Amino acid sequence: MQAMAGGSNAPTSVSYLVIAGGGGGGSDSGGGGGAGGYRESTLSVAAATNYTVTIGAGGPAGTGSTKGSNGNDSVFATITSTAGGGGGGASGGNVNGQNGGSGGGAAINGNPGGTGIAGQGNDGWTTTALPNAGSRSGGGGGAGSVGLGGATSDIGGIGGSGSTSSISGSAVLRGGGGGGGGPTGGLAGSGGGGSGGSDAPNTAAGAGEVNKGGGGGGTRTNITAGAGGSGVVIIAYASTFGDLASVDAGLFCNGSYGNNVSVISGGNKIYTFTIGSGPISW
Repeated sequence: MQAMAGGSNAPTSVSYLVIAGGGGGGSDSGGGGGAGGYRESTLSVAAATNYTVTIGAGGPAGTGSTKGSNGNDSVFATITSTAGGGGGGASGGNVNGQNGGSGGGAAINGNPGGTGIAGQGNDGWTTTALPNAGSRSGGGGGAGSVGLGGATSDIGGIGGSGSTSSISGSAVLRGGGGGGGGPTGGLAGSGGGGSGGSDAPNTAAGAGEVNKGGGGGGTRTNITAGAGGSGVVIIAYASTFGDLASVDAGLFCNGSYGNNVSVISGGNKIYTFTIGSGPISW
């Protein structure tokens, strides 16, 4: 697609929030998935120039004692937020939490959690070999804090907290880590701002919230783990400037595909991209 002819009233700088897809939770006393990488700042832009927008999908949950999968990256122009790490599963080489924007929590006892990326997220919990720790599993890291372990051997770890942004016109909590799955007969940990783990016998773990990049909840034996939540890209700038000249037809923006009309809130024009990939331009 060629760059569009830009308008004379294009902004020169925009605020952005770019969140990647969260990692899936691990299966069978599995760790919680890590939140997708969370980046918020400003970026210089120019008229008649294409800028790529990509919304990262969440990672699938682990099955049959395996780890959850990492999510997918989200992109705005030169800004890439890294996918959340999947939570560890109870079998063989799957026990460690996976690295990502925020790391996934480790499964069962004495295994390392995934590492998060500074400026995007936090680490998943590393399970510790405490006396009688049993099948304790770790929470996934969140945008606001590290994942935690369970208070006792019967409770999975708590997902790391999300972060709050008002870029969309009101304060919204996004990017929480998934809760870790408890052992058979025990309780799973709660998720932090974006996902929750299972908290009762025979109940599937919570998935990360759509367009908030939350990590999926880990789960106990033979119960379904939670998938990671998809990411989001939000762009805002002063309403005195013009709307986008072009939004690719493959991008779902402000309620429809290819929509290049902004939402006005608090004196800003706001574009919220929730599905797809393609170029935009002013």
